[in-house]
Amino acid sequence: MTRFSKIAAASLASTLSLSAIAVAQDLPAPVDARQGQFSIMVLNLGVLGQMARGNTDYDAEAASTAAANLATISMLDQSLHWPEGTDNFGLDGTRALPAIWENPEDFAAKWADYGTAAEALAAVAGDGLEPMQAALGPLGNTCGACHDDYREPQ
Repeated sequence: MTRFSKIAAASLASTLSLSAIAVAQDLPAPVDARQGQFSIMVLNLGVLGQMARGNTDYDAEAASTAAANLATISMLDQSLHWPEGTDNFGLDGTRALPAIWENPEDFAAKWADYGTAAEALAAVAGDGLEPMQAALGPLGNTCGACHDDYREPQ
């Protein structure tokens, strides 16, 4: 299966998953979409994290695929995912803080930082465990920076 075929298959699977989520939860489509996006990110970060921690053997192809998926997600235009009123004060079922809409430039900058780090990870993920580990840390830092300011803790 080519890399494009894998990405297309993953996109189809995520679309089908999002449809199931939309039925299971009664949330607006933009919230379903962004939560689905984050679920895909968590899946791919999990693949890389398990390798980075030594819980699974390093697999260059799997690492490259997971990192490419993360970089691809970073290219999605976020403007449709975050309509006003879809924060945790306006809706149950989301942890998005109102600060997202109060600081849209900073929120967008943090997403751009994630994209830069995801692209750097994708560039080295297949080159060995150590380069992947080194690039995974900065990516995790971008996630944490956004979560610290814009996501309600569990």
